[in-house]
Amino acid sequence: MEQPPRHDGVRAAVAYGEVARGLAVRLKHGGRTGIAVLVARLMQRHADVPDALLVPVPLHRWRIWGRGFNQAALIARAIGRMQRLEVAVDALRRVKRTPMLGGLGRDARAKALRGAIRVNPAAQIKGRTILLVDDVHTSGATADACTRALKRAGAKRVIVLAWARVLHSGDD
Repeated sequence: MEQPPRHDGVRAAVAYGEVARGLAVRLKHGGRTGIAVLVARLMQRHADVPDALLVPVPLHRWRIWGRGFNQAALIARAIGRMQRLEVAVDALRRVKRTPMLGGLGRDARAKALRGAIRVNPAAQIKGRTILLVDDVHTSGATADACTRALKRAGAKRVIVLAWARVLHSGDD
């Protein structure tokens, strides 16, 4: 592989398809926050990592203000309750406003995310195994940017935990 991923694996509840897309869209853009608990129930079996720290992929503050919530944080909190795992909602910050990544190719996504993710200095990351929670894992650009920041802060391992994973993309 020319550019291997920085993370230590991806675990997803479902393959991305019409049903998964519909649920993700209703959660993110339809304000149906209860869907976060539904997808968390299906994801929790993949969160069987003792003493892992759940860290949601961050949204920029403008996106949170517009949407009203971070879907990854809602999912992480629900998994944390179900699995009795610690959740660090503010461990990562998106310090640079990025465009919506849907529709962008792998290189454009990576470029948009360059320098956008930082670790909160107060977060207890060093030596921990991190379960990086996201709703959809597409090209891996977001997970890569988050993983880079987490490993620089001393994370032992970063495992991506997603609701749905795109198995094939025209960009791959």
